Amino acid sequence: MLIAKFVAVVLIGYLLGAIPFGMLIARRRAKVDVRQYGSGKIGATNVLRTAGRKAAVMAVTLDMLKGVLAVVIAGLIVDRGYLVVGNVALGALVAQVMAALAAIAGHNWSVFLKFRGGRGVATFFGGLVALCPPAAIFGGEVLIIGAGLTKFVSIGSIAGAVGAYAILVPLTIMSGFPIEYLAYALIGTIAIIVTHRDNIARLVSGRERRLGDKAEIGDSSSPTDPEN
Repeated sequence: MLIAKFVAVVLIGYLLGAIPFGMLIARRRAKVDVRQYGSGKIGATNVLRTAGRKAAVMAVTLDMLKGVLAVVIAGLIVDRGYLVVGNVALGALVAQVMAALAAIAGHNWSVFLKFRGGRGVATFFGGLVALCPPAAIFGGEVLIIGAGLTKFVSIGSIAGAVGAYAILVPLTIMSGFPIEYLAYALIGTIAIIVTHRDNIARLVSGRERRLGDKAEIGDSSSPTDPEN
């Protein structure tokens, strides 16, 4: 029974994450398919460049909500139950972490978009808000400051995720925060870095788009397209 609940929370988390809010919002507000512009991603940055600020705010809010809901629903489903694997008891917190990570995977590789999607930053922070607000606030501040100073959202996003993980290391060791939070931040940060590998390549070559640049229609798979 508990195994079925753990499977259910992962599936629910993935399907929540897979809802392409950015694409739907851009299509409704600007009559464009965000996947055909700039990076081809469905996240708030590309929505900002194709559909404007209001659409981007809506996209980032709803993408964060996917992570929040995945955690909340997982907690309600598993509740006080424990799944024993060997000598380890897996409870609601593990289920919540699994659901939040599944939401990130759903956002990045959506079943509704032929397993394409975004980069998972907003959904990662949404899950972290529900799991550990202090780490989410710290990482979010690093993201905003990093993007604001450099004008590169990619740098801010990576720095924010790394910052959230970094602050959880002393909180886990010295303040007794659950190690599950640290595991979530580590896996989520790795996923964010992996999905930004094309941005990293463009940063190195000097072709990365800055915050405020408009996205142009074109083939996002082109190695010469400096999209974000």
